[in-house]
Amino acid sequence: MLFAAVSKTLTQLFSAPFRKVLWKSLGLTIALLIGLWFAFEAATTTFLLPFLGPWPWFATALSWVLGAGLVLGMGFLIAPVSSVFAGVFLDEVAETVEATHYATDAPGRALSIGESVGITLRFFGMVVLANLIALMLVLFFGLGFIVFFVVNGYLLGREYFQFAALRHCSLEQAESLRRKYSFEIFMSGLAIAALLSVPIVNLLTPLFAGALMVHVHKALAARAMR
Repeated sequence: MLFAAVSKTLTQLFSAPFRKVLWKSLGLTIALLIGLWFAFEAATTTFLLPFLGPWPWFATALSWVLGAGLVLGMGFLIAPVSSVFAGVFLDEVAETVEATHYATDAPGRALSIGESVGITLRFFGMVVLANLIALMLVLFFGLGFIVFFVVNGYLLGREYFQFAALRHCSLEQAESLRRKYSFEIFMSGLAIAALLSVPIVNLLTPLFAGALMVHVHKALAARAMR
């Protein structure tokens, strides 16, 4: 089931509707990061550098260090921030998958903005927390890579399956289905975590995860009805 779902997802991942969502999420991310850059520069120029007037060489050095740190920080932020924006457009991804592969099935309902934002923010927060824990474990115990895949596999599988399921059923039904097929959903989450671990390519994670879980939910819902 998982291999078939991954194969279908990969064949559609670079289609025009998916690229449209990717460019929208990246555009909003870049606009936000540019805004943060200018806000940081303004705050530094207004509140910090004036206090270093007697030491112009130190002010210049500090400005360069802070600027370099901001560039590195923004590089790490591109993937998680773009995932937040992409989450708002995931219904477009799901609708494309359903129209292409499940045209004879009843279409799913689009989640409300509140539901989409809620799922996206929970995903963002949990992934950030999980990766901080993984970082601590790799620094102190050397277990970070294992923890990264296990924790992200569980969290990503749970959140994105819920997104796909809620388009077709209630929260209680979605949770019941998730508990019944927790292993299959966890394995699907591991596939998403594998993509998330690859720099640059991980920008595609929300699109891949959203589409994959549509296929997984369809397969598991059909199995549950037998």
